[in-house]
Amino acid sequence: MTKRTNPAYAIKGVYAITPDCANTADLLHRVRLALAGEVRVLQYRNKSANTAQRLEQAHALRKLTREFAITFIVNDDAQLAAHVDADGVHLGVADDSVDAARALLGIHKIIGISCYNRLLLAQNAVHAGADYVAFGAFFPSTIKPNAVVADIELLQQARAGLSVPLVAIGGITLHNAASLVHAGADALAVITALFDAEDILVTARKFAKLFSSSLLLTERSTH
Repeated sequence: MTKRTNPAYAIKGVYAITPDCANTADLLHRVRLALAGEVRVLQYRNKSANTAQRLEQAHALRKLTREFAITFIVNDDAQLAAHVDADGVHLGVADDSVDAARALLGIHKIIGISCYNRLLLAQNAVHAGADYVAFGAFFPSTIKPNAVVADIELLQQARAGLSVPLVAIGGITLHNAASLVHAGADALAVITALFDAEDILVTARKFAKLFSSSLLLTERSTH
């Protein structure tokens, strides 16, 4: 049996999720600025594009993320993730199962699961082999205004009971993000606060700085 290496270390820091963008050149420009600002993970998500455009954009973003040596995740579509050799896929409750995605992608790819405000769902996802779980929305979101609400206590409970990386999502801004890092979030998923910023590069760096003290403490604790 092939031993599976754990890819979970890759899910940490600023986790940028692409906005719906029909102009591929503009999308790549904005993403390049974000990656230059120390984004650690990029998820391709475009709910409005057709199949051909999704393939075009995913290929282009795969190339860009390789240039910056960061983790590339595809939202919802394990087949697209496999086609462009993404580092993994992120699945919602209505998407393919962890087993189905693993069978398609192989043992070395990353599978993340949206768990909303449900700790039990996260526990089951980890048991099924998910590499990381995401909770939210922690704050009102313009992307998903009707999203279920998660609270800080849920994140703290998950941190105490789960060994995989935790991603926080939903209405995260530079003004409210620190509380999530302090509560145990390994990564912050951001869309609007990053890609609609006047200066994407500077904003990405400000988000990245929120993790500096946490990473330093972690490094010290291992010595």
